Amino acid sequence: MASQKLSKDLNINLMELRAQTDHSTDLIDHRIKANGMDAVLLLYDGMVNQQLLAEFLAEPLLTVRLPRPGAEALLQWLSERTVLAADQKPCNTLDDVLTFAMSGFVVILVDGADHGIACGLQGYATRSISEPETEMNLRGSREGFVEAIRINQTMIRRRIKSPALKFELYPLGTCSKTEISLVYMSDRVYSRMVEQVKKQLTQVKSDIILSTGYLQPYLEGKPLSLFSRVGTTERPDVLCSKINEGRIGILVDGTPFAMIVPYLFNEHFQSLDDYAYRPYYATLIRMLKYAAFFISILLPGMYVALSVFDPEFLPDQLLFTIVSAEQSTPFPMMLEALLIHFIYEIMREAGLRLPRPVGHAVGIVGALVIGDAAVNAGLVGSPMVMIVALTALSSFVVPSIYEAVAVLKFIFIIVGGTWGLYGIALGLMALAVNLCALMSEGVPLMAPIAPFDPASMRDTLYRQGWRKLGRRHADLPDLPGSDYKSQK
Repeated sequence: MASQKLSKDLNINLMELRAQTDHSTDLIDHRIKANGMDAVLLLYDGMVNQQLLAEFLAEPLLTVRLPRPGAEALLQWLSERTVLAADQKPCNTLDDVLTFAMSGFVVILVDGADHGIACGLQGYATRSISEPETEMNLRGSREGFVEAIRINQTMIRRRIKSPALKFELYPLGTCSKTEISLVYMSDRVYSRMVEQVKKQLTQVKSDIILSTGYLQPYLEGKPLSLFSRVGTTERPDVLCSKINEGRIGILVDGTPFAMIVPYLFNEHFQSLDDYAYRPYYATLIRMLKYAAFFISILLPGMYVALSVFDPEFLPDQLLFTIVSAEQSTPFPMMLEALLIHFIYEIMREAGLRLPRPVGHAVGIVGALVIGDAAVNAGLVGSPMVMIVALTALSSFVVPSIYEAVAVLKFIFIIVGGTWGLYGIALGLMALAVNLCALMSEGVPLMAPIAPFDPASMRDTLYRQGWRKLGRRHADLPDLPGSDYKSQK
């Protein structure tokens, strides 16, 4: 029924539309006389700019006098008046009419014509462009994506004034029909990669698409891993830099985040400010981020493993401090570490979900009060509280992979408390094997570290100066191990 063709009888079309929408009160059908013929303007309340509707559509239709009568002549005249709307689409079915109307279009149907025209006169409320909250920077742009997909496309086009920049819009979701936009540079991306992404998106069978998280599992594929193989960003300048390297960006209407494929593991440790600083300082910051990552996943497990299985590796004074602090605690050290980190995750989640002023208070007061009370009550040792604090601070340095860090932290506590340093070593080996085996849209996730490519290392563990970095030697899919190498 949804794909039923439009009838030449205007009244039948209106009856069918009303029946399909169950007589929804926000669907407005404004009947008018245009060139002596019955016509109707279909729109949803609150979705259209009323001033543009009156000035560029309603008034011209009411005053038009064509030498040739008929519905087809009127629609042809309307389609040729490009000033009426920047975006015009043909409507041949009832489904087309409803889809465009729910997207903020005004649909014009004329009695005697079995098709209509949808004019883009969107005027629904949108959030103004503001500074991104999840990707702060000191020297970069202050603009972030918003929930309106066309505004996001405009911000990208304003930064890349190249005819090779291409946008492809697709509706996804059988009920929501959410607009998805593929963004890429046609002269740098591999056509095979574009087709692969399109194929993955066609496999999405969800009724409704509300955020990028609905699409991410389809783009990542089946292999199991804690680390995402799809990047996300809230910054248009970051997305522009990525698609300039031969990648594909994916915009979803209704969310201020864009997805990036392929995405490499080392990019979690890069930030926009790296390219505003001098190379030696940017390299230092990256080294600190890598160190913070390993501290956040290994420190609690190493502390438990060394204290329980291999205390001889610890300095005597430190060992005495740990022993004296742990003598009064009622739990084994592994259980104590799991318990205190579990409590920390509860406080962190509470601080995130509560209103911002209350959330900050809960995070600070909860950490101080609960930590101090737990030590004074003898439930945990003071060194363990210090370990939790260092682990938490280190995990905040690379926020984009916090989910994986939180899970790995608990895994290494368990293997360290069960098998000691051997368990830590086995866990690291398993993690390395898993990361090296993963692919992101046909590109190795660990490239250019594994497989190793010295020519591509100039912006990985360290950053070279712009004189060398600015030269484009190869696009991202040309990395060793890529499925697209030597194919265009």
